[in-house]
Amino acid sequence: MSDSQPLFIVHTEASEGWGGQEIRILTESRGLMARGHRLHLLCSPQSRIYSEAQAAGVPVTAMPLSKKKWPGLKAMRDWLTLNQPDVIITHSSTDSWLTAAARVTLGRDIPVIRLRHISAPVTDNFGTRWLYLRASRAVVTTGEMIRQQMIDLNRYPGERIHSIPTGVDLDRFTPGDRDAARAEIGLDPAHQIIGIVASLRSWKGHETLLEAFAGLREHFPVARVVIVGDGLARISVEAAIDRLQLHEWVTLAGDQRDVVPWLRAMDVFVLPSYANEGVPQALRQAMGCGVCAVGSAMGGIPETIEDGVSGLLFAPKNHVALGAALADLLENPDKRARLAEAGLARARERFGMEPMLDRMEALIRQVM
Repeated sequence: MSDSQPLFIVHTEASEGWGGQEIRILTESRGLMARGHRLHLLCSPQSRIYSEAQAAGVPVTAMPLSKKKWPGLKAMRDWLTLNQPDVIITHSSTDSWLTAAARVTLGRDIPVIRLRHISAPVTDNFGTRWLYLRASRAVVTTGEMIRQQMIDLNRYPGERIHSIPTGVDLDRFTPGDRDAARAEIGLDPAHQIIGIVASLRSWKGHETLLEAFAGLREHFPVARVVIVGDGLARISVEAAIDRLQLHEWVTLAGDQRDVVPWLRAMDVFVLPSYANEGVPQALRQAMGCGVCAVGSAMGGIPETIEDGVSGLLFAPKNHVALGAALADLLENPDKRARLAEAGLARARERFGMEPMLDRMEALIRQVM
């Protein structure tokens, strides 16, 4: 196959949640479609990515992939019987197993790439090793830390694992007028806004941010926290707001289809994750919007922020350290602006869409 011939690429996703993993599938799909390739997504009909794919113009088929059971395997077998993709890219454990089982039982040697998004260690047993190294022709991670972890802990051969970070649409995530953004979404232009855009999951560290802010509230009377996103941890986040008596200082904005004005409205973006984090898109999007970034030193976050150069890092779950970093930035607008400018330069140099699309396209042709 020539390097110019269009490809038929299929993504599978068992997750019914919504976050960076699902967003990458759609942005990568749209990017490769724009290059002339044929893309298709297989996912659960109950998942948000099903409706989002339709809205984004990505061809999608619903099937019961959320559980490792016969209906999902049968649906996958039936679909593969009728379709001849050049490659399948799997994203979660369940759809990876269903894809592998369908290929084996059909006797179809379709190349598979396993894409690993999170930094949680991969289970080290015979079955998982077979899934990653025999049922898949290559493994892609969203960051170098995840790749190295699989080499060190799982003893996977490094030549089979490729770190291809998720790209950001830097034509969309660009600096803008802060006051205009605040007027658009109803935030006070006089406030100092500390913000986060992330699914409400326990390990995203929203409670660490709230505890850090509670210690700052009296010293920075115009500071506020804006939380964009929703999820299963909303109850615990609301409980933390109650416990810390922060109702007047915290805005729970919920899910927002367009997060650009929310990012542009922020003075500081914080990502206080303490587990599972790959290379977070929202953090890179914030830097692309020219917002000063603070993140926990875990997962792929240090691959995004150079501590003291393009943002600040702090120890995970350490609300005292986070509070000190935020106080420093709120007190020193010149430092905040300097870090934001360096973060923007880093985003423009490293975080764009084209490097991700180039490397994924090349890898797909290689495994074929």
